[in-house]
Amino acid sequence: MIDLKYLEFLENILTDNRKERFATVLANRTNHFTVAMEDIFQLHNTSAVMRSCEVFGVQELNVVEEKFGKSIDKEIAMGAQKWVDVNRFESISNCIESLKSKGYQIIATTPHENDCMLEDFDVTQKSAFFFGTERDGLSEEVLKNADGFLKIPMVGFTESLNISVSAAITLQNLTSRLRKSDIKWQLSEEEILVKRLQWAKNTIKDIKRIEARYYEENPKL
Repeated sequence: MIDLKYLEFLENILTDNRKERFATVLANRTNHFTVAMEDIFQLHNTSAVMRSCEVFGVQELNVVEEKFGKSIDKEIAMGAQKWVDVNRFESISNCIESLKSKGYQIIATTPHENDCMLEDFDVTQKSAFFFGTERDGLSEEVLKNADGFLKIPMVGFTESLNISVSAAITLQNLTSRLRKSDIKWQLSEEEILVKRLQWAKNTIKDIKRIEARYYEENPKL
């Protein structure tokens, strides 16, 4: 449960413009779609995909770190790490299991004999889009557990796109169509409250001192 009094206290520190901006952005946030990245070696690609998630309103990014440890490149992420939730997994099986338990269908973004073109994808389904590297693609475990396969149409000689470009094209297309649909894709009221609190804490300087002082004066029951 969110401490509403604490949220109110923190938001009183914020400017009206900042609070209005939070409200506008949160009204366009969704957990209907999410993104999963499997063992992406190049750190700048992870950061760039996070930025695309933030820009197109996808609240959660899932990163599988079975082979390579990741850290966010703040210059490329452009502050997106403050606004996007990153779920980290040590194995692809744990990631898939977690996403399926949340009701997501697993969609592998890779050319496949049963693939679906981007413009034909059914946006009404709650979906997790998995991206792999250009060199190796997605693992057999992802392909084996996939509920569907998604392909970006291409008409040139090149057979693949950089992962960050693929993610940006995919998310722009699907989130744009999602917002024009009749399904309820927005965050719940409780999810919005959680984000308001988290974003306020991410915004306010010296938040640890302020939080400690608040709870010293207002002990938790």
